[in-house]
Amino acid sequence: MKILAIESSCDETAAAVVQNGTVVLSSVVASQIEEHKKYGGVVPEIASRRHCEDIVGVTNEALNKAALSLDDIDAIAVTYAPGLIGALLVGVNFAKGLCLAKNKPLIPVHHIRSHIAANYIAHKDLKPPFICLVASGGHSHIIEVKDYTDFTVIGRTRDDAVGEAYDKAARCLGFPYPGGVYMDKAAQLGDESTFKLPRPKVDGSKYDFSFSGLKTAVINLLHNAEQKGDVLNKNDVAASFQKTACDILSDRLISAAIEYGYRDVVIAGGVSANSGLRKKLAQDCEKNGLNLYLPPLELCGDNAAMVGSQAYFEYKSGKVAGFDLNAVASLPVDFDCN
Repeated sequence: MKILAIESSCDETAAAVVQNGTVVLSSVVASQIEEHKKYGGVVPEIASRRHCEDIVGVTNEALNKAALSLDDIDAIAVTYAPGLIGALLVGVNFAKGLCLAKNKPLIPVHHIRSHIAANYIAHKDLKPPFICLVASGGHSHIIEVKDYTDFTVIGRTRDDAVGEAYDKAARCLGFPYPGGVYMDKAAQLGDESTFKLPRPKVDGSKYDFSFSGLKTAVINLLHNAEQKGDVLNKNDVAASFQKTACDILSDRLISAAIEYGYRDVVIAGGVSANSGLRKKLAQDCEKNGLNLYLPPLELCGDNAAMVGSQAYFEYKSGKVAGFDLNAVASLPVDFDCN
């Protein structure tokens, strides 16, 4: 089954053709990072306008690279939630238009589910059930993946997502957007033991996260030093922040895997590209006899290949949308669109 997938939930316009959920025939991503960099973050209105400008060209390129036409496609998939509402609407309405014109099935895909599915592309042997950490600029979840379309959230952030905390700490350090990349590079040059930072916990919810306090601690550390006329080593601050954040993520994920009886541990989302997190999880999984599955770097960020992968399993389970499908800015990963 060949699926044309479209992704426009944030600031990447992407299209891909995926066969049977795991074989990527083409994948094209048009990034807006350079345009948003001058504002220090994604400007939703600009993102939506760029999606409108790029989506036709990106889709045509994906079809051309796969050496296929729309007539050769069996179904069309699109990210419909969660994300920036204006950005999502561009992709959803474009996909509906293609389905109407070519009489193709429309498959709605949840953004977090598709990040998890990126691992099915990279690891052909990976099959549910397993436990997964989804870490990105907007999400920090520990999820039981019981089946390809059956999810249970056992931990989530109560405030900032870890990627958001990275970006805000990076801004205070003077790093450009997207800050997480620069924090990771700086952390590799610094001493992670220089600053002791807080590791917040949520009373009564041992697998939930809270990164607001960690972010605020770094901001206060920098502001206090500035008021005293002190100059802190940015690499040491970044390294201390990264160690703390990665320890929090790994400790809770590994504890959840052991308690819930999972041997396979998966990570997904933009922060899964972080070198510190990948190293920490590799060490902790080996120590506890767990199997770790990491997505390749090109599948960590937003892309349409992961959407096409998850779409295949959604379609097999009977998930097909009508032309009343709408974009949704916020939606739980375990929501059933049917």
